Amino acid sequence: MDSLIALLQCVLIDLGTRCGTSTTNDFKTVVRRVEHEGLSFLTITLPGFARDFERSLDQGWVADSHFSSFSRSGGLPRFLGGFLQLVFDRDTGCLLQSPSASAIRAVRQICLMFGKIALPCSPDRVDKAIRGYLECEQDVRHSTLAFLGPETDSFNDFGRVGRLLWAPLLSSVDTCIYNESVVPRHGPGATADKLRGNAKYNNLTWTSRLNEVFPYWENLIPSDHPSWLERMDALNILEPGDEIAVKVITVPKTLKTPRIIAVEPTCMQYMQQGILSVMMEQIPRFDHARNFVMFESQQPNQRLAREGSITGALATLDLSEASDRVSNEHVRLLLANHRELRRAVDATRSRKARVPGYGTHDPCEIELAKFASMGSALCFPFEALVFCTVIFIGIERALKQPLTEKIIRSFYGRVRVYGDDIIVPVEFVQSVTEALESYGFKVNVHKSFWTGKFRESCGAEFYDGTDVSIVRVRELLPSGRQHAGQIVSTVALRNHLFHGGYVKAVEFLDRTLERLIPFPEIGWDLEDGVPVQRTTVLGRHSYDPQSLADRIDPDHQVPLIKGAVAVPKLPDSFLDDYGALMKWFLSADKRSNHWLYPDVTDEDHLSRAGRPVSVRIKIQMARLF
Repeated sequence: MDSLIALLQCVLIDLGTRCGTSTTNDFKTVVRRVEHEGLSFLTITLPGFARDFERSLDQGWVADSHFSSFSRSGGLPRFLGGFLQLVFDRDTGCLLQSPSASAIRAVRQICLMFGKIALPCSPDRVDKAIRGYLECEQDVRHSTLAFLGPETDSFNDFGRVGRLLWAPLLSSVDTCIYNESVVPRHGPGATADKLRGNAKYNNLTWTSRLNEVFPYWENLIPSDHPSWLERMDALNILEPGDEIAVKVITVPKTLKTPRIIAVEPTCMQYMQQGILSVMMEQIPRFDHARNFVMFESQQPNQRLAREGSITGALATLDLSEASDRVSNEHVRLLLANHRELRRAVDATRSRKARVPGYGTHDPCEIELAKFASMGSALCFPFEALVFCTVIFIGIERALKQPLTEKIIRSFYGRVRVYGDDIIVPVEFVQSVTEALESYGFKVNVHKSFWTGKFRESCGAEFYDGTDVSIVRVRELLPSGRQHAGQIVSTVALRNHLFHGGYVKAVEFLDRTLERLIPFPEIGWDLEDGVPVQRTTVLGRHSYDPQSLADRIDPDHQVPLIKGAVAVPKLPDSFLDDYGALMKWFLSADKRSNHWLYPDVTDEDHLSRAGRPVSVRIKIQMARLF
């Protein structure tokens, strides 16, 4: 923890110098409160301070209820008071006519930099998250009943608006499935039936629901030749009541609450990825999908967030528990007129979840009303389609006239959905919010902005057109070379801080890293405005590297540099026979979404596969470019 506090002190000095204010007392407050509250002051209390700060920016003044755990001087907290006085009036707490964007970034950087550090939550917070998951499932059941039924306006509106927006796209995907154009794939992650790496290509478990749409002889073996079919004698086809449930687990998100995901069975995830690849191919071909929900890049959302911060015409909305609140009935209604796609999506949807116990309770198995949790390959695209449909229902209600093709097209560049990050015109915020809540979704008011000049979407934050995004610490700082993952993360942190102009913080991290690894200066390029490096060496970014190549490779005539390289160790996972042939076929048929498919160019891919079990630091010569 001492190294984190030392890093924060350097950041305070850098930002104080930049904004022309003293941070001496602010650092004393940090040290005093960390002594009493521990790491939670950095990871929970300070992010809460930032949340109140952003809400004050949005509403234009500091409310009495904000910053409740910090003492005040006049209308502002004493903590970070030098920065706050550059943004708000000291006596009244009202937003200044021309607040300092540098001070806004400074407050957010100081308070949020440790908010998402990868550390496990306390057992009590994990239990609370699991209880929240179960309560959310009950909320989904109740909200579904509110709109389910042909006689309700909500039911009819959802189906009609969904057809207006997505009928051409969904019909095209439906045709691909009818023409047997789905090419499945395996991912590197864990599965509910505990198959990992190359073992997934020898999977012999299927379900009768899958078999009706995706026959096993077309998807589990390279050929339907009798000699191959004989190998399927050991195949286990599960009936609906015997299907493997998704495994609900928690992974680090913040120290306040973990992230809940659901690990899918191998066969389900395998075919979900196939449907996803078809959708990824088809979405760019249709105007509505391309302009409203295409999720290959976050940049469209980020550009619109910046525009909204300048003009005030666009709002950024964020949803709580977004994926867990999409009902299966939402998706079924959206696909009502697309028989093959509806059957395929239903066949690849897991119907049960195994939820870990909390307190003294044993794990339990529940029937799912939600469509899918994070972990399903189809969760992200369908939640975007559902959210966008409800958004246009809200717009239609505000307009008080039925949507037409012309009206929908007029919202190109004004409505955008990327997961739970939503962009809508400000004049429709109230109606859209009401529509979202009427269909069972929750708008996170702490992360939604529309009245001031602050906007946030897809990891980018802006105030009046100025980027006030921050650099986050993702891992603890390393104390030895054996902490390879922390070294890799700290090198990335150092280079992000370098590009942000944090001189003292960069010097501190340089000293930390130089004690552990060779840390040469390396060059970098800009790609879509983002700094990228062309070498695998862990090095420091510099505007004017003093020395680049250490020598020239005599065989390939390329420059080499000596430094630390992170070498991941893949788990042993031997594969031969028909499983190896199946992996080759799936990898060879890359279609247009080649980035989705496994790379078999590694000569060891049949002996090692899956996610790395460890990472080690190796000092070696590596290519500079």
